[in-house]
Amino acid sequence: DYGVPQITAKSQLERLVCVSDYHQIVNPNDSKQNITNQVTGAVSWREEGIVHNKNEVFLDVIEKLDIVIQKNGRVAKCEIHGALKMKCFLSGMPELKLGLNDSVTLRRKNRAAGAKTVDMDDLKFHQCVRLAKFDNDRTISFVPPDGEFELMSYRLEKSVKPLITVKCQKDTFKHSRVVYHVQTSAAFKKRSSANNVKIIIPVPADADSPKFKANTGSVTYCPEDSCFTWEIKRFNGGKSFEMRAQFGLASISAKEAGEDDASDCTPIRVEFEIPYFTVSGIQVRYLKIIEKSGYQALPWV
Repeated sequence: DYGVPQITAKSQLERLVCVSDYHQIVNPNDSKQNITNQVTGAVSWREEGIVHNKNEVFLDVIEKLDIVIQKNGRVAKCEIHGALKMKCFLSGMPELKLGLNDSVTLRRKNRAAGAKTVDMDDLKFHQCVRLAKFDNDRTISFVPPDGEFELMSYRLEKSVKPLITVKCQKDTFKHSRVVYHVQTSAAFKKRSSANNVKIIIPVPADADSPKFKANTGSVTYCPEDSCFTWEIKRFNGGKSFEMRAQFGLASISAKEAGEDDASDCTPIRVEFEIPYFTVSGIQVRYLKIIEKSGYQALPWV
């Protein structure tokens, strides 16, 4: 339309852009009419006449915790990046209502002292959301696109204790070897568990002849990245584990050769996933599906 994009939804573009002989528009005239209806209609992100044999909708709350901890154990930086992602397989033109806990608010300067709220920054909604209802009663009302999409994303700053702590003691024997004593513990409750835990610890660039001993998981040496990684597939809450690593050193150290040892300033990194666990305090109260035909649908949260 005069060079201005009218449709940017992935699900709609996949139907209209042919990339192979197997992907063809059956009736070009019908396609042109559908494009016009989608652009000029009230619900441009969803076409009419969608039919699914099984009506289901899936909702996942995914949060990523970015936290920096100093040597003394104090938290220097803590940010939470979250998103509500949905997979919608519903027939017709349904309307969904999603309710969040009342403590979810936008960040405001005039906040009562001591109020238990989840103050969000950079709150972004999909174009299908009716924003007026969210401002009034924290209800997200929308007609969803068909398929997978991101309903909402947010960022917030909140003081959070480290969920997995790592203590590392480094003992260097000059011109001989370096020994690492690593202890890690889970600070979350026993009913939760962390999956695919990776503890990445830097070592001197001239380290060699690695030897590892851990009471759980596996340890691998990555010489190209000058680090070793301790991997634990499942880390239950309240548990703690230990590991010992030993490396040989060159007869002349990097400092004696006039080079900087990057391992002294490179931080220890910890990566993990905890299913069914959010640190922001956001909770989904309900997910309702309203469709004029009255069919039964299964919401999975």
